[in-house]
Amino acid sequence: MKLLDSDLWEEIFDSLRKNRTRTFLTAFGIFWGVFMLILLMGGGKGLETMLGENFAGAASNSGFMISNTTSEPYKGFQSGRIWHLELDDVARIRNCVPEISVVSPVIQKWGARALANDKSCGVSLTGQYADYSMVDNPKMKHGRALTDADGIQHRKVCVIGKRVAEELFPDLENPCGEFLRIDSINYCIIGVSGKGSGGINIGGNPQTTVYLPYETMRQMYNRGNDVDILALVAKDEYPMSEVQYKVEALLKRVHMIHPKDTQALIKVNTEAIFSMIDSLFTGVSILVWMIGLGTLLAGAIGVSNIMVVTVKERTTEIGIRRAIGATPKDILTMVMSESIVLTLVAGMSGISLAVFILQMVENATHAEFPMAQYQISFGVAIGASLLLTVLGVLAGLAPAIRAMKIKPVDAMREE
Repeated sequence: MKLLDSDLWEEIFDSLRKNRTRTFLTAFGIFWGVFMLILLMGGGKGLETMLGENFAGAASNSGFMISNTTSEPYKGFQSGRIWHLELDDVARIRNCVPEISVVSPVIQKWGARALANDKSCGVSLTGQYADYSMVDNPKMKHGRALTDADGIQHRKVCVIGKRVAEELFPDLENPCGEFLRIDSINYCIIGVSGKGSGGINIGGNPQTTVYLPYETMRQMYNRGNDVDILALVAKDEYPMSEVQYKVEALLKRVHMIHPKDTQALIKVNTEAIFSMIDSLFTGVSILVWMIGLGTLLAGAIGVSNIMVVTVKERTTEIGIRRAIGATPKDILTMVMSESIVLTLVAGMSGISLAVFILQMVENATHAEFPMAQYQISFGVAIGASLLLTVLGVLAGLAPAIRAMKIKPVDAMREE
């Protein structure tokens, strides 16, 4: 009996059609297992790429320091003292903590209104140096980012978030060169940030933020030496978690804060955030495989059970086949072919439906997340097909061996 024999395939499909309900319910186990496995894998990949797009440009070894009220009395100062980070702290950190490659101060103002062309929108203001782009890339959609020259020359220029551009200039694709007014001061727009609301956003939503040169904002709002946030980037060979403790100790010593005061300085470590995200997706991947493989295994057991029943129902037929010259190999091929066909057809249906749904999700999210990828790779599809074949072989192996052992005499006695 040859595997490519048309009579064999006609026999296989005829056998499956005779018990349609049983065949459907058994095949559904394989279909659902493969469908869930591919869907969960694609969904996990899409979520990972979406988060990756949100966090793209953010230095994975960066950190942020923010002042807070003290919780411990120290050297004559009472607890609850309000203190501020200073611009001089930038030079102190650069001189005393060589493990740091970038120290960038940030000042902010919330609740401002931006006006342009008889339109207005609520914005937050952020003053920063050009080197802040090494902490978190602004992902320029149009124009350019802030430069050192903008701050040195106190230029009244700004980079705006994409939602600000949409609300103030709905008819312009690129508003660079236009002016907007904030607190009676006109600023020329030199760029539009494409950064989304996800990712590392310290100090507000970048889509509704107007970025000004640090020195310009410092002068316009008379901020003096006060700094709201210190952004840090550690050198590649040093973990931010260790470097941040050195910076914390330095700042506490300079500003007369108790060394054990855990409230006075708020620390944000993106290295820990990225590590947590990596661990999360590793756990999600393991969970996806456990769920998918568990469901597939249950489906394979169902296929094996139906093949056992099929072999029992066809005992007489198998005995007659043996009596007229069918070899054990022919019987083995017949039984295992049914198992493999049932498994592959159900599995390929599950893969096809999952891929179709993933493509629909990818198309729906393309406008907001153009880099998000939900589709599984060709290698994964091939691997899933091979896995289905193996499951089909394993599911039909035990029933096939049982069928091979049927003797013509036993079959007639069974009749």
